[in-house]
Amino acid sequence: MENRVAIFIDGSNLYHALKNNFRRSDLNFTGFTSRLCGSRHLFRTYYYNVLQDSMQRPDSYREQQEFLDNLRETPYLEIRLGTTKKAQGIPVEKGIDIMLATDLLYFAWNNSYDVAVLVSGDSDFAYALQAVKNMGKHVEVAYFESGISKDLLDVVDNRYLLNRSFFHGLWVGRRRIKYRRANEEGKNKANLARQVNLTDSQESKLQLSS
Repeated sequence: MENRVAIFIDGSNLYHALKNNFRRSDLNFTGFTSRLCGSRHLFRTYYYNVLQDSMQRPDSYREQQEFLDNLRETPYLEIRLGTTKKAQGIPVEKGIDIMLATDLLYFAWNNSYDVAVLVSGDSDFAYALQAVKNMGKHVEVAYFESGISKDLLDVVDNRYLLNRSFFHGLWVGRRRIKYRRANEEGKNKANLARQVNLTDSQESKLQLSS
């Protein structure tokens, strides 16, 4: 019987890890989930993150909505959004860990999957993964070396190190295009500046010769 895989993505954890490790976040989620699933059958992917406040951070809200619109095009992926509340004036995520852990346990209890893949390095999920193992399921974690809890690694049956090699071919490529355009614009400006300097130099020589 083919193993059914459910993927649970801690969106905030993934986003910040991509930014910190590779300085980009333009991930092709269809390819990403396919690589994690391998030849096994994908039951569904669940993505968890905090909904930006449209009043407090309108620019971030618009950017997130564009990102979520693209994310919704990923086959068999559902988005779960939590909120933020201020604690002593500092925005704090509310509900994300609970939603992820609840879904992890709920779908295991209902026998919806055989293998759970957690994309996170947060130790708070270690006990939920252990509970899933106790139900006879296999648990795996996809993690960044700079942000992984030993408690998670001790619990899981299999692991995927999310390094540069793993992400090869999984970028959308927009950032590179922008970078290339910026380079070309910079070169054009530099060439123009050299031409202007050359013209000024030639004019000065003409004035001196006259």
